[in-house]
Amino acid sequence: MILEIVSPEASLFKGEITSISVPGVDGSFQILNNHAPIVSLLQKGIVSFTAPSFEFNKETSGLFTKVNAENYTLAITAGTLEMKDNKVIVLVD
Repeated sequence: MILEIVSPEASLFKGEITSISVPGVDGSFQILNNHAPIVSLLQKGIVSFTAPSFEFNKETSGLFTKVNAENYTLAITAGTLEMKDNKVIVLVD
C-alpha cells in the first residue's frame, strides 16, 4: 500500500509500505494491505510503519527514527488519517 505523510509545512514521506500503526483517539491501531476504508483522528504519540525500502526527503529525514532496516517511527502531536483503496494519507501536526 502507499503511505503519504503530510504536515502543514511539507510532505514528509511518500512511498510503499506493508503496515502502519497509529495512535488513534480511541487507542492505537494497525492498518495492513486491503484494509477497509477508514477516517480517524490521531492523538499525540508515535506513528510506526514498515517499508521494504525507504527514501527520505533530506529536509525531513531528521524527524524520523530508524528502528531497524525496515521499521521507522515519527512522533506526532495530533493528526488525521484516511485509508482508501490501499492508500493511507496521514495529516500530522
